[in-house]
Amino acid sequence: MKPLKKLLYAATFFIICSFAVGKAEHLVRNVNPFIGTGGHGHCYPGATVPFGMVQISPDNGTEGWDWCSGYNYGDSMIAGFSHMHLSGTGVGEWCDISVMPNPGLIPDTGKFFRVKFSHENEVAFPGYYSVIMNNGVQASFTATERCAFHKYFFPVASTPVIKFNLGFSINYDSTTETYFTKVDDSTFMGYRYSTGWAKAQRVYFAVKTSEPIVKAFIYDEGTPAINNSMRGHYVKSQLVFKDLQGKPLMMKVALSTVSPQRALVTLKEISDWGSFDEVRKTAENAWEKEMSKITVKGSDDRLKRIFYTALYHTCMAPVLYSDADGVYKNANDSTFKTASGQRYTVFSLWDTFRGLNPLFTLTQGRRNTDILNSMLAFCNENGELPVWDLSTWETGCMSGYHAVPVLADAVLKSTPGLDPEKAYAAMKISAFQKIRGTQDYIKYGYLPQDKGGYSVTITLEYAYDDWCIAQVAKKLGYRDDYEMFMKRSAAYRLLFDRKTGFIRAKNADGKFTEPFNPYFSSVDESKAMYEEGNAWQYTFFVPHDVQGLARMMGGKDKFIEKLDSLFTVPSQAEGEQSPPDISGLIGQYAHGNEPSHHIAYLYSFIGAPWKTQEKIRMIVDSMYHDNPQAGYAGNEDCGQMSAWAVWSMMGFYPANPASGEYVFGTPMFEEISINLGNGRTFKVTATNFGKNKPYIKSVKLNGMPYTKSYIRHADMVTGGKLEFEMSDKPNKAFGAKPEDWPYSASAL
Repeated sequence: MKPLKKLLYAATFFIICSFAVGKAEHLVRNVNPFIGTGGHGHCYPGATVPFGMVQISPDNGTEGWDWCSGYNYGDSMIAGFSHMHLSGTGVGEWCDISVMPNPGLIPDTGKFFRVKFSHENEVAFPGYYSVIMNNGVQASFTATERCAFHKYFFPVASTPVIKFNLGFSINYDSTTETYFTKVDDSTFMGYRYSTGWAKAQRVYFAVKTSEPIVKAFIYDEGTPAINNSMRGHYVKSQLVFKDLQGKPLMMKVALSTVSPQRALVTLKEISDWGSFDEVRKTAENAWEKEMSKITVKGSDDRLKRIFYTALYHTCMAPVLYSDADGVYKNANDSTFKTASGQRYTVFSLWDTFRGLNPLFTLTQGRRNTDILNSMLAFCNENGELPVWDLSTWETGCMSGYHAVPVLADAVLKSTPGLDPEKAYAAMKISAFQKIRGTQDYIKYGYLPQDKGGYSVTITLEYAYDDWCIAQVAKKLGYRDDYEMFMKRSAAYRLLFDRKTGFIRAKNADGKFTEPFNPYFSSVDESKAMYEEGNAWQYTFFVPHDVQGLARMMGGKDKFIEKLDSLFTVPSQAEGEQSPPDISGLIGQYAHGNEPSHHIAYLYSFIGAPWKTQEKIRMIVDSMYHDNPQAGYAGNEDCGQMSAWAVWSMMGFYPANPASGEYVFGTPMFEEISINLGNGRTFKVTATNFGKNKPYIKSVKLNGMPYTKSYIRHADMVTGGKLEFEMSDKPNKAFGAKPEDWPYSASAL
């Protein structure tokens, strides 16, 4: 074990040293991939490149909610290293094409063969992961977009074995058909078909090893293969090699969504066996490029680690789905080729429409256009825009039709490469779909609880999505559509109960559903009026008409009083089946789940931005940490939890994601530079900055006094400078005038 430890430490030292050369500050050194892998974060620590098809990462072999990514920092076992992982989701899936190295044949008993490991022998950096397991094997990985590069050191005088377990699965997933075949003594290929959260998943792969095998044991549930090829339900293969006498065993595993033969071609993404460090460095450079899109300056290294790890997590999804030439097979087993660019999958839109997708309009350029066009391709292939697309299959997970605000935001920002008319036509398909309660929502003006569960959540989210469609209709000149969708966007008014001060469910007869408890939440859709939340959180989901909501509550002061109480009432969740997603509680503000993410910014919509400023500082300080177990307050959710941190630590946030306005909070660094491409930079500075100075005293935009409590996207993308002067005392005059408030569909 000691020689292997020396190798691991040497590799770590090499990586750290490489950070220190070439630049005054190498930004990826601030990233810790273990943040968010513990607790309820559901992140994975393995090697990938930004938005890559391959995510090679360890799996503990433990099933359950806190192993949705296959790995939890609190575990101490490894069951294998699989090539596809979901980052921060609330459902466990993928973990496809699992491999396990061992010094000797692996007994095929029990569901998983697992080996203990210690975090002391584990290292992860962007684009690189390595661990020494208690079986004496050191496993190290790096990746290109579609190919994983493996490096194994086996104990001397052992029999190196690499086991492929195509039947490996966690939680919802299970295989329907698997295939493994030997091409020659160092080349193999196959596929894995499965069903689960996505009912039809097909992954094709090819394998190349640096050493020829001595023997390949290929079998399915004890039945051996004939002619080194096996098709079955749970096909496994154990590749046996000669004793390597301390030399590394290298392996490449490439993925394709089209065929094993195409995966063989994809193996060429990695040139030769001696290029592991070169590939790792290329992956690192890809991450450095992403990190350099937003540079921060400040003396607090802990905050830098939180910020850059968050920025890292914003680049984990969506993920590439097409081969390098743009060809892919979708869940219907139909082959397509993109007109240009690449096809993406993994759209956690209920989460990401709020902050991650608006961030992409600043940071992802052409890739964002490909992501948007992937949604339109999904619509062309399936008849509707995605709600939660996994492997191009509609899982139907969560409420709303939230591809709409993502596309609307892009159209309203005139994103190049996106056809506004095609996007608008797709939005209207969602708005008139005949599923998910939409027809009753249109008929009654709200979804009645006796017509469908989660009725308040669905009503509020459809109403917001309809407001987004209205803005696109207005831009494109469809006046009648604009008026219709604006009327639909006011649906929240029909559910507001002046007596209780909450938005709550009604039945089809127009009467409020009884009994009512604002603290009650349930995963039982037949009982729950709110999805993954309760009346406290959802009453504030009217981001397009905050002043209208305040008016219904009795005016500005009553609205502020209600907002204040959200943060101070008991942090209790009532209901026998209350969802675990309601986490990160400050009163009933639940930062661990997305419906709360805009709420602290609402003070600015009614002239009290100083209250937003103090709340944002409190949330950042209490809900984000630089350690694995407590990194995030809840599921990271494909980048949304991190996107909130990135936005908020810069000093603003898209509280209404499709308004093109970013509401001021409080900056967490002395200086921030956003690289917008084409030589354009938007710089944010904070003078008189300090930990105990969260309040904005004054603002300048491009050297001129600025009184608004938000900044427009259009004013940022041309480049410029935003200057905050901070204070330890609130400036209650700043942003107090109605003309300085963010957009609201109606006025107080």
